[in-house]
Amino acid sequence: MRAVLTLFALFAALALPAQAQFSPAITVNDKAITPFEIEQRERMLELFGTPGNLPELAREQLIEERLKAQELERAGLRLNAEGLERAMTDFAARADQDLDQFLAGLRQNGIEEQSLRDFVRINATWRDYIRQRYERRARVGEAEVDRALGQSETGAGLQVLLNEIIIPAPPERAEAAMQQARQISELTSFAAFESEASRVSALPSRERGGRLDWVPISNFPAALRPIFLSLAPGEVTDPLPIENGIALFQLRDLREVAQSRPAPSEIDYAAYYIDGGRSEADLERAARVASRVDTCDDLYGIARDQPRRVLERNALPPSEIPQDVATELAKLDPGETAWGLTRADGETLILLMLCGRSQSEEGTQDRDAIRNQLRSQRLSGYADALLAELRASARITGN
Repeated sequence: MRAVLTLFALFAALALPAQAQFSPAITVNDKAITPFEIEQRERMLELFGTPGNLPELAREQLIEERLKAQELERAGLRLNAEGLERAMTDFAARADQDLDQFLAGLRQNGIEEQSLRDFVRINATWRDYIRQRYERRARVGEAEVDRALGQSETGAGLQVLLNEIIIPAPPERAEAAMQQARQISELTSFAAFESEASRVSALPSRERGGRLDWVPISNFPAALRPIFLSLAPGEVTDPLPIENGIALFQLRDLREVAQSRPAPSEIDYAAYYIDGGRSEADLERAARVASRVDTCDDLYGIARDQPRRVLERNALPPSEIPQDVATELAKLDPGETAWGLTRADGETLILLMLCGRSQSEEGTQDRDAIRNQLRSQRLSGYADALLAELRASARITGN
């Protein structure tokens, strides 16, 4: 009997680590997220070369996906087997691989197929749900396409003169930052806005009160252009949430110029990630890096002997660039840098460099492409707002 008890105790001891892997680490409205799921997501993020604090990002993604799953269940939506297989095949194609090759690569890195299936199932279904729910509200008219192209009624190009602020808003102070942003958005005085920019903005432009030079409106993301055009001089945009921050713009002036170039069809840029966020040491490091580079190719030398994830180089249509990144790039000429944005809840500073802008061969962007871009950005905004609402009313423990 003693031998049986000893053997039972041994099995129980061996089982404890496995049980711990599947015990709740986080609960979202009583739905569990396990340490195993967090570990699997971390592995995926590392394999995909995702920058930032991967343990924290893994947790945030899984929390959001639990909220999405609960909303989809409430709406009665579920992706069928055929749709899931198609979505997974499309996901693998982004890495220029077929699905079998992609899954083999995951297995080699300790990632189970089910982890990818769960990720793709939730996010593909959520995308379809957002389209269905907000399709009518996201429609884009011809006049909006004209404005997005930066055209006035006479066909001339438009330039805007703006003041800017980005208020840091990591999760622990997101609510306070939003309250502060709402107060600033009520300002109509240039002097008052510039004073606030000098006091609270995380951007280098705070040294000059947030003032920017004239910028072609076509440089900015399509979703922002109608917002700027709706302002009178002195008026401030509503708070614009971005990752780990809140952006505000004040219109100083608007002018027509000869249409020298159309809106870009592709933007080539580099992003160099600096762990540590907006600490004084890391801001100084960003400034040193910026002083040592003249072209995007120079950043490869800076990033030599560092993990691959610290440097990204992309050439993308404007609609595929994150809006906060696109907004920063809009203010730059090729070879110029900016380091006002962060990722990973403020723990990773981004140094951006504009490599170049390309126009389509026809010299103008396709109107349908602009319409789709505006629609996609609107849908993304509705999705972010819905997710924020779901999170605000959720019971989340252990995160």
